[in-house]
Amino acid sequence: MKKILLLLLIAIAVNLSAADIDLWKNSTLNKIIQRGELRVALDPGYMPFEMKDKRGKIIGYDVDMAKKMAKAMGVKLKIVPTSFDGIIAGLLTNKYDIIMSAMTITQKRNLKINFADPYIVVGQTILMRKELASTIKSSKDLDNKKYTISTRLGVSGEIAAKKFFKKAKLLTFETEADSISEVLAGRADAFIYDQPYNVLFMSDKGKGKLVHLDKPLTYEPLGWGIRKGDPDFLNWLNNFLRQMKEDKVIGFSDNLYEKWLVDTKWLKRVQ
Repeated sequence: MKKILLLLLIAIAVNLSAADIDLWKNSTLNKIIQRGELRVALDPGYMPFEMKDKRGKIIGYDVDMAKKMAKAMGVKLKIVPTSFDGIIAGLLTNKYDIIMSAMTITQKRNLKINFADPYIVVGQTILMRKELASTIKSSKDLDNKKYTISTRLGVSGEIAAKKFFKKAKLLTFETEADSISEVLAGRADAFIYDQPYNVLFMSDKGKGKLVHLDKPLTYEPLGWGIRKGDPDFLNWLNNFLRQMKEDKVIGFSDNLYEKWLVDTKWLKRVQ
Protein backbone atom coordinates (compact mmCIF):
# COMPACT_ATOMS: atom_id res chain seq x y z
CA MET A 1 0.00 0.00 0.00
CA LYS A 2 2.85 2.36 0.91
CA LYS A 3 4.58 1.60 -2.40
CA ILE A 4 1.42 2.34 -4.35
CA LEU A 5 0.97 5.64 -2.50
CA LEU A 6 4.61 6.57 -3.13
CA LEU A 7 4.30 5.80 -6.84
CA LEU A 8 1.09 7.84 -6.99
CA LEU A 9 2.78 10.83 -5.36
CA ILE A 10 5.72 10.56 -7.75
CA ALA A 11 3.35 10.43 -10.75
CA ILE A 12 1.49 13.50 -9.51
CA ALA A 13 4.76 15.39 -9.00
CA VAL A 14 5.97 14.49 -12.49
CA ASN A 15 2.66 15.55 -14.04
CA LEU A 16 2.68 18.84 -12.15
CA SER A 17 6.24 19.50 -13.23
CA ALA A 18 5.35 18.79 -16.86
CA ALA A 19 2.33 21.05 -16.62
CA ASP A 20 4.47 23.86 -15.21
CA ILE A 21 6.97 23.44 -18.04
CA ASP A 22 4.20 23.58 -20.66
CA LEU A 23 2.71 26.65 -18.97
CA TRP A 24 6.07 28.43 -19.07
CA LYS A 25 6.70 27.46 -22.71
CA ASN A 26 3.36 28.98 -23.70
CA SER A 27 3.78 32.06 -21.52
CA THR A 28 3.95 35.40 -23.28
CA LEU A 29 6.86 36.30 -21.03
CA ASN A 30 8.89 33.33 -22.27
CA LYS A 31 8.05 34.16 -25.88
CA ILE A 32 9.15 37.78 -25.35
CA ILE A 33 12.48 36.64 -23.94
CA GLN A 34 13.01 34.10 -26.73
CA ARG A 35 12.09 36.70 -29.36
CA GLY A 36 14.21 39.38 -27.72
CA GLU A 37 11.48 41.96 -28.24
CA LEU A 38 8.54 43.33 -26.24
CA ARG A 39 5.64 44.38 -28.48
CA VAL A 40 3.52 47.09 -26.87
CA ALA A 41 0.23 48.37 -28.30
CA LEU A 42 -0.97 51.90 -27.67
CA ASP A 43 -3.10 54.54 -29.33
CA PRO A 44 -0.88 57.63 -29.74
CA GLY A 45 -3.65 60.19 -29.41
CA TYR A 46 -4.08 60.56 -25.67
CA MET A 47 -1.97 63.25 -24.03
CA PRO A 48 0.05 62.93 -21.86
CA PHE A 49 0.13 59.13 -21.83
CA GLU A 50 0.86 58.52 -25.52
CA MET A 51 1.14 61.02 -28.36
CA LYS A 52 3.27 62.02 -31.33
CA ASP A 53 5.73 64.88 -31.20
CA LYS A 54 6.42 67.27 -34.08
CA ARG A 55 8.78 64.74 -35.68
CA GLY A 56 6.24 61.93 -35.50
CA LYS A 57 7.97 60.14 -32.62
CA ILE A 58 5.64 58.54 -30.08
CA ILE A 59 6.26 59.86 -26.56
CA GLY A 60 4.47 59.95 -23.22
CA TYR A 61 4.03 58.45 -19.78
CA ASP A 62 3.16 54.96 -21.03
CA VAL A 63 6.01 55.02 -23.55
CA ASP A 64 8.52 55.75 -20.79
CA MET A 65 7.06 52.91 -18.70
CA ALA A 66 7.28 50.54 -21.67
CA LYS A 67 10.96 51.43 -22.08
CA LYS A 68 11.63 50.63 -18.42
CA MET A 69 9.70 47.37 -18.75
CA ALA A 70 11.67 46.25 -21.81
CA LYS A 71 14.94 47.16 -20.08
CA ALA A 72 13.95 45.09 -17.03
CA MET A 73 13.27 42.14 -19.35
CA GLY A 74 16.55 42.63 -21.18
CA VAL A 75 14.84 42.92 -24.58
CA LYS A 76 14.19 45.51 -27.27
CA LEU A 77 10.98 47.54 -27.34
CA LYS A 78 8.62 47.65 -30.32
CA ILE A 79 5.75 50.15 -30.14
CA VAL A 80 2.71 49.08 -32.17
CA PRO A 81 0.43 52.11 -32.82
CA THR A 82 -3.15 50.82 -32.71
CA SER A 83 -6.58 52.42 -32.85
CA PHE A 84 -8.17 52.17 -29.42
CA ASP A 85 -11.43 50.69 -30.67
CA GLY A 86 -9.59 47.65 -32.02
CA ILE A 87 -6.81 47.36 -29.48
CA ILE A 88 -8.29 44.44 -27.51
CA ALA A 89 -9.03 42.48 -30.69
CA GLY A 90 -5.41 42.92 -31.75
CA LEU A 91 -4.18 41.56 -28.43
CA LEU A 92 -6.43 38.52 -28.69
CA THR A 93 -5.05 37.76 -32.18
CA ASN A 94 -1.43 37.96 -30.97
CA LYS A 95 -0.47 41.12 -32.85
CA TYR A 96 1.33 42.31 -29.72
CA ASP A 97 2.14 41.16 -26.21
CA ILE A 98 0.55 43.80 -24.01
CA ILE A 99 -1.69 46.88 -24.08
CA MET A 100 -0.13 49.93 -22.43
CA SER A 101 -2.52 52.66 -23.53
CA ALA A 102 -3.99 54.28 -20.39
CA MET A 103 -6.78 51.70 -20.48
CA THR A 104 -9.35 51.90 -17.71
CA ILE A 105 -9.92 48.58 -15.96
CA THR A 106 -13.61 47.77 -16.37
CA GLN A 107 -15.59 44.63 -15.66
CA LYS A 108 -16.67 44.44 -19.30
CA ARG A 109 -13.09 44.57 -20.61
CA ASN A 110 -12.01 42.14 -17.90
CA LEU A 111 -14.32 39.53 -19.42
CA LYS A 112 -12.08 39.49 -22.50
CA ILE A 113 -8.62 40.18 -21.11
CA ASN A 114 -6.74 40.23 -17.81
CA PHE A 115 -5.22 43.31 -16.21
CA ALA A 116 -2.15 43.80 -14.08
CA ASP A 117 -2.68 45.81 -10.90
CA PRO A 118 -3.48 49.52 -11.51
CA TYR A 119 -0.48 51.78 -12.08
CA ILE A 120 -2.42 55.02 -11.70
CA VAL A 121 -6.00 56.05 -10.89
CA VAL A 122 -7.86 58.77 -12.78
CA GLY A 123 -11.47 59.91 -13.03
CA GLN A 124 -13.71 61.68 -15.52
CA THR A 125 -13.99 65.46 -15.07
CA ILE A 126 -15.65 68.22 -17.07
CA LEU A 127 -14.36 71.17 -19.07
CA MET A 128 -17.16 73.69 -19.55
CA ARG A 129 -17.68 76.91 -21.46
CA LYS A 130 -16.68 79.85 -19.27
CA GLU A 131 -19.97 81.62 -20.05
CA LEU A 132 -21.86 78.96 -18.08
CA ALA A 133 -19.89 79.47 -14.86
CA SER A 134 -22.60 81.61 -13.27
CA THR A 135 -25.34 79.11 -14.17
CA ILE A 136 -23.68 75.73 -13.69
CA LYS A 137 -22.48 75.16 -10.13
CA SER A 138 -21.98 71.40 -10.31
CA SER A 139 -21.94 68.64 -12.90
CA LYS A 140 -25.56 67.75 -12.07
CA ASP A 141 -26.71 71.10 -13.44
CA LEU A 142 -25.56 70.05 -16.92
CA ASP A 143 -28.05 67.20 -17.07
CA ASN A 144 -30.57 69.25 -19.02
CA LYS A 145 -31.88 68.90 -22.55
CA LYS A 146 -30.74 72.44 -23.38
CA TYR A 147 -27.07 71.47 -22.93
CA THR A 148 -24.79 69.53 -25.27
CA ILE A 149 -21.91 67.39 -24.01
CA SER A 150 -19.04 66.09 -26.13
CA THR A 151 -16.54 63.30 -25.58
CA ARG A 152 -14.43 60.77 -27.44
CA LEU A 153 -16.12 57.70 -28.92
CA GLY A 154 -15.56 54.36 -27.19
CA VAL A 155 -13.78 55.56 -24.06
CA SER A 156 -14.68 55.99 -20.38
CA GLY A 157 -15.82 59.55 -21.04
CA GLU A 158 -18.64 58.27 -23.24
CA ILE A 159 -19.66 55.71 -20.62
CA ALA A 160 -19.74 58.39 -17.91
CA ALA A 161 -21.67 60.79 -20.14
CA LYS A 162 -24.38 58.21 -20.83
CA LYS A 163 -24.56 57.25 -17.16
CA PHE A 164 -24.74 60.70 -15.56
CA PHE A 165 -26.27 62.88 -18.29
CA LYS A 166 -29.36 61.16 -19.62
CA LYS A 167 -31.19 64.38 -20.53
CA ALA A 168 -28.39 66.33 -22.20
CA LYS A 169 -27.50 65.85 -25.86
CA LEU A 170 -24.36 63.76 -26.41
CA LEU A 171 -21.86 64.21 -29.25
CA THR A 172 -19.01 61.73 -29.77
CA PHE A 173 -15.89 62.09 -31.91
CA GLU A 174 -12.92 59.99 -32.95
CA THR A 175 -10.37 62.10 -31.05
CA GLU A 176 -10.11 64.20 -27.91
CA ALA A 177 -9.04 67.20 -30.00
CA ASP A 178 -12.22 67.10 -32.10
CA SER A 179 -14.36 66.69 -28.98
CA ILE A 180 -12.93 69.64 -27.07
CA SER A 181 -12.91 71.78 -30.23
CA GLU A 182 -16.72 71.60 -30.21
CA VAL A 183 -16.75 73.31 -26.83
CA LEU A 184 -14.18 75.94 -27.80
CA ALA A 185 -16.24 76.70 -30.92
CA GLY A 186 -19.46 76.98 -28.90
CA ARG A 187 -21.13 74.01 -30.58
CA ALA A 188 -21.08 72.05 -27.32
CA ASP A 189 -21.34 73.23 -23.73
CA ALA A 190 -19.08 70.78 -21.94
CA PHE A 191 -16.46 68.10 -22.55
CA ILE A 192 -16.06 64.96 -20.44
CA TYR A 193 -12.70 63.24 -20.28
CA ASP A 194 -9.93 61.91 -18.03
CA GLN A 195 -8.77 64.27 -15.31
CA PRO A 196 -5.03 64.36 -16.29
CA TYR A 197 -5.89 65.37 -19.86
CA ASN A 198 -8.28 68.07 -18.65
CA VAL A 199 -5.77 69.48 -16.16
CA LEU A 200 -3.16 69.80 -18.89
CA PHE A 201 -5.64 71.31 -21.35
CA MET A 202 -6.61 73.96 -18.80
CA SER A 203 -2.96 74.89 -18.31
CA ASP A 204 -2.64 75.66 -22.01
CA LYS A 205 -5.42 76.03 -24.60
CA GLY A 206 -8.28 76.15 -22.13
CA LYS A 207 -6.88 78.93 -19.97
CA GLY A 208 -9.33 81.86 -19.79
CA LYS A 209 -11.78 80.08 -22.11
CA LEU A 210 -13.06 77.13 -20.10
CA VAL A 211 -13.93 76.21 -16.53
CA HIS A 212 -12.75 72.92 -15.03
CA LEU A 213 -15.31 71.11 -12.89
CA ASP A 214 -12.54 69.05 -11.33
CA LYS A 215 -14.50 66.83 -8.92
CA PRO A 216 -14.21 63.37 -10.57
CA LEU A 217 -17.44 61.73 -11.65
CA THR A 218 -15.89 58.27 -11.55
CA TYR A 219 -13.17 56.10 -10.02
CA GLU A 220 -11.02 54.71 -12.84
CA PRO A 221 -7.90 52.64 -12.31
CA LEU A 222 -5.63 52.32 -15.36
CA GLY A 223 -3.94 48.99 -16.03
CA TRP A 224 -1.90 47.02 -18.56
CA GLY A 225 -3.92 44.46 -20.51
CA ILE A 226 -2.75 40.95 -21.38
CA ARG A 227 -4.32 37.77 -22.71
CA LYS A 228 -6.06 35.42 -20.28
CA GLY A 229 -4.51 32.18 -19.04
CA ASP A 230 -1.01 33.58 -18.54
CA PRO A 231 -0.16 33.58 -14.80
CA ASP A 232 3.61 33.81 -15.36
CA PHE A 233 3.35 37.06 -17.31
CA LEU A 234 0.81 38.51 -14.88
CA ASN A 235 3.04 37.63 -11.92
CA TRP A 236 6.06 39.29 -13.54
CA LEU A 237 4.10 42.45 -14.38
CA ASN A 238 2.75 42.85 -10.86
CA ASN A 239 6.20 42.33 -9.34
CA PHE A 240 7.66 44.84 -11.81
CA LEU A 241 4.89 47.30 -10.94
CA ARG A 242 5.50 46.86 -7.22
CA GLN A 243 9.21 47.53 -7.69
CA MET A 244 8.53 50.67 -9.74
CA LYS A 245 6.22 51.99 -7.02
CA GLU A 246 8.69 51.25 -4.23
CA ASP A 247 11.46 52.91 -6.24
CA LYS A 248 9.19 55.97 -6.60
CA VAL A 249 9.24 55.67 -10.40
CA ILE A 250 5.45 55.62 -10.68
CA GLY A 251 2.68 56.89 -8.42
CA PHE A 252 1.59 60.39 -7.50
CA SER A 253 4.97 61.65 -6.27
CA ASP A 254 7.22 60.04 -8.84
CA ASN A 255 9.44 61.24 -11.66
CA LEU A 256 7.08 60.08 -14.43
CA TYR A 257 4.04 61.70 -12.83
CA GLU A 258 5.94 64.96 -12.39
CA LYS A 259 7.37 64.78 -15.91
CA TRP A 260 4.12 64.14 -17.76
CA LEU A 261 1.20 65.16 -15.50
CA VAL A 262 2.56 68.15 -13.59
CA ASP A 263 5.30 69.76 -15.66
CA THR A 264 4.05 70.91 -19.09
CA LYS A 265 7.41 71.49 -20.80
CA TRP A 266 6.71 68.55 -23.11
CA LEU A 267 3.84 70.50 -24.69
CA LYS A 268 6.41 72.40 -26.76
CA ARG A 269 7.38 69.10 -28.38
CA VAL A 270 3.86 68.42 -29.67
CA GLN A 271 2.61 71.89 -30.62
